[in-house]
Amino acid sequence: MRITYRNHDIKDYWTSRWNDIPVDNPMQNTNVYPLKYSEKIIKNRRGKILEAGCGAGRIQRFYHNQGLDIVGIDFIKIAIEKLKKIDPTLEVEFGDITNLRFESESFKYILAFGLFHNLEHGLEKGINETYRILERGGAVCASFRSDNVGTKITDWLTSRKIRKKNNLTTPVFHKMNLTRSELKQIFEKSGFSVDSIEAVENMPILYRFPFFRSSSHKKFDENIAREEGYQLGWFGQLLQNFLMGFFPNQFCNVYVLIANKL
Repeated sequence: MRITYRNHDIKDYWTSRWNDIPVDNPMQNTNVYPLKYSEKIIKNRRGKILEAGCGAGRIQRFYHNQGLDIVGIDFIKIAIEKLKKIDPTLEVEFGDITNLRFESESFKYILAFGLFHNLEHGLEKGINETYRILERGGAVCASFRSDNVGTKITDWLTSRKIRKKNNLTTPVFHKMNLTRSELKQIFEKSGFSVDSIEAVENMPILYRFPFFRSSSHKKFDENIAREEGYQLGWFGQLLQNFLMGFFPNQFCNVYVLIANKL
């Protein structure tokens, strides 16, 4: 397990991020992360869903607008406040994955995209809580930042950018990076049966360079990128397909796990 450090702690980072951008529009593209993967587990559209770490709401709003029974929680209050303001009918609340108020076996499906790797302390407890509130026969879909060449390059580029701005402070915990085997072991220890772990490109490393982006994404807009997926131009996509085709475990930036409670 490799730790990524930044100049702001994780709660300050996410508070600043969700404060700076508008609430997400409902995500549209079901062929890309994360919607592509949540759709793999949500087979019974009447099953109750928890989105842990709902953030700016792109997944929460997608399923809510379809009439599904979905609850969203996040540990950043500004994210919850903004979601409630834009749509008071959303069932969203402040919550901590390591200490949930829900009764055991309350949900058929649990989504946790980009949540667990933010836990400097309490990762095992958070996964145990996820297991507790999931129904027998239910499924969880979660993503974790991968420990590989791609994320190491990303961390180096970010550190370089910080140094150029002379924005130097004592580095603090930002995210943990896990290998495929570490991820499998953690979930199995909590009692889950791991169905699959896929190497996935959330934001391709090439997307960080405007040259490789699609024409509509040359000028970066985080809300558009989150709604549509981080889209590359034809050459960027060709190169990304090569990297992911031959070296998926080195150039994915997240692993997406699907596990079941038997």
